[in-house]
Amino acid sequence: MDKVVTTAAEAVADIPDGATLSVGGFGLCGIPSVLIQALLESGTTDLEAVSNNCGVDDWGLGLLLAQKRIRRMVSSYVGENKEFARQYLAGELEVELTPQGTLAERMRAGGTGIAAFFTGTGVGTQVADGGLPWKYDDQGNVEVSSPAKQTQTFETAEGPKEFVLEHAIVADFGLVRAWKGDRHGNLVYRESAGNFNNLAAMCGRTTIAEVEELVEPGEIDPAQVHTPGVFVHRVVALTPEQAADKRIEKRTVRDGGAS
Repeated sequence: MDKVVTTAAEAVADIPDGATLSVGGFGLCGIPSVLIQALLESGTTDLEAVSNNCGVDDWGLGLLLAQKRIRRMVSSYVGENKEFARQYLAGELEVELTPQGTLAERMRAGGTGIAAFFTGTGVGTQVADGGLPWKYDDQGNVEVSSPAKQTQTFETAEGPKEFVLEHAIVADFGLVRAWKGDRHGNLVYRESAGNFNNLAAMCGRTTIAEVEELVEPGEIDPAQVHTPGVFVHRVVALTPEQAADKRIEKRTVRDGGAS
């Protein structure tokens, strides 16, 4: 039951080339930065990452991207990473853009054993009809495009409506960051750092959590647990310095004038 491993390097050592990762975080908030750095140092490549975004050019998943270690991204937002845009448009990276709520539900479904679900999001657009460019060639031509998805009409309180079938996501490994965790893998996230972490933990076949504070079993009120330990397989306790190393994605300040 004790799921603590000594180092992040040990925790990610068996992640192979070509693995699919579900990665928690939103922007740079709540990202498993220590596990990402360990994966960078391990040399693992040809990865597919499922995450809300791909970090920025010099932090988070952007570090793996800069070394061309990510082959494919499934994301909902990628607007803060110039290298991401360059690789995508140059045909070096495959990208499956997914509506954010749909991405969250696909990950949740994967963690709860639901194979697929119908949603109204994307009906009447290329999300359902297909044709979204997933990958370009080096000449700027679309090499891979999204397929058309199954649609079906259901009776609703507002009358018949069309819905589109979306498939669940199950990743080989989940990488998440928690504010507090115990040796059994029960996790608590703090405020907005929860974001996609719970979903990424749920849909990983093997989930690794870095925790800012490691406590003993029983110290976390069961009613406060966000991710139960059944979803978590390895726990890495961060040093105070690692826990404090948090970047700001976009810093904005007010001018010096009177408010």
